[in-house]
Parts: sequence; C-alpha cells; structure tokens
Amino acid sequence: MAVENPGVLIAFIAALLALALLAWFARNQVRYGRVSETLIDAEEALDRGEVEKARELVAPLLTRYPQLPIVQDVAADVLYANGDPLSAASLYERAMKKLGPGRVAPKLVAAYAALNRAGDARRVAALAPDDPMTRLALAWSELAAVGGDRQQGSVLADGIARDTELRSTPAGDAMANVLEAIAAARAGQTGRAREALDRASVQRTKLADHDRAFVGYLGGIALLEMGARADARETWTMAIDAAPETIGGALARRERSHLPAEGD
Repeated sequence: MAVENPGVLIAFIAALLALALLAWFARNQVRYGRVSETLIDAEEALDRGEVEKARELVAPLLTRYPQLPIVQDVAADVLYANGDPLSAASLYERAMKKLGPGRVAPKLVAAYAALNRAGDARRVAALAPDDPMTRLALAWSELAAVGGDRQQGSVLADGIARDTELRSTPAGDAMANVLEAIAAARAGQTGRAREALDRASVQRTKLADHDRAFVGYLGGIALLEMGARADARETWTMAIDAAPETIGGALARRERSHLPAEGD
C-alpha cells in the first residue's frame, strides 16, 4: 500500500531518532556524572592518604572506561600514590595526549623520577617548566635519579629554597629542605645538609603519613650521600613504617634493599 504523504512518515522517523538520541545522551550524561563523582571521591581519598580506598574506587572505572582520558589520569594518580610509578607513567602518557601537559606533565615528571629515568623526566618537564610540582619533581630527579644532572639539580633546589609560596605548607617546606640537604651533601657541605635535615624534621609531626614517608625517603638519600649509612637505613625504615603502601614507602624500601646487610 502506497504512503499518501511520505513527508509525514519521514518527520515521524526523524522524531523517533531524535528521541532515541536524547535518551542516549541523557543516559551517558548520568553515567559520566557518576564517573566524575567517583573520580572526585578517589582524589579526595588520596588527599587524605587513603590510598587503598582510592584504588578500590578507581579500579572498576579503569576496567570499564580504559580509553577515557580523565579516568586514565586519576587512575595514574592512584597507581603512583600506591607505589606503582611504571603503570602510572604509561597512563599519564596516554592521558596527556588528550588532557594536555598543563594538567598531566608535572605528575609524569614525578613518575619518571621515581623510575630513575632522568632523561624522560627532563623531557616531560620542558612541557610545563614553571609549574611548582614540575620544579620539585625535576629537582628530585636531577639530584637522585640515575642519569640526573646533579649541578642542575642543585640550581633547582636553591631556587625552591627561596620560593616562599612553594614552602608555605609543611609538606612543601619539608620537601624544599630535604632537596637542599641532598644538594649540600653531594657538594660535601655536611654541616649545611644536617641543618636542612633538622629543619625538615621540625615539620615531621605536621605531615600526613604519606608525606612523611616520602620526605623520609629523600632524607635517607641525603644521609647516604653524607656517608651515614646506618642513619640512612634507619630513616628509610621509619619511612616504610609510616606509610608502607605508598610511593614514599615503596621508594624507601627500594633504596634500603640496595644497602649491604647490617654488619657487612
């Protein structure tokens, strides 16, 4: 049977398609809204040092939405905080292609510093050189990572030491002090290094467990550079005890494992 008015049929089909599209869009808006809420909850958990909770929140999202850049980015934050910088670096690299270096590069520099990949850290740092986190992570990389430029690391540490805004929080101030201690120790300035470590210790009780572990990891490197191997071992053990399942605890554990057995 011929359709008397094909225009009406076309309009009807178009209306159905529009309704289906709107329904699909609404479902996705609700779905992505829930994803965003979960990612925010995960980041807030990380801020509180609740790395296990953050991992439980993000793991299902990464399984379901592995290609979503914002999921990649937050999942990388969680993996890094949990002591897995290798997996974090891979996700950060993918996320940065969509989200841009302003958001991702500083964190990727830290991941490469943790992996002892100073060349990669330097490459990524050039994409966001003025970000405070980039400067901290690059100073750490140049001073401590394999292949780091120790002289440039000292220059960066000196600049951080004079940055009052960056040092306005207990964690920022402690980080600046332990980086200065590493630079001073490498230059043979033991007295200056000890003074910087003492200043970092003053902030110890004000730090969250995960920050205390990370500062302890760096402090142990400064002590080892001074030849105080027993003190470095003790400092790394305290860092591990403070937050064993965090990046600071993981790095302290790695460094301590490289020391000869006690008594050797």
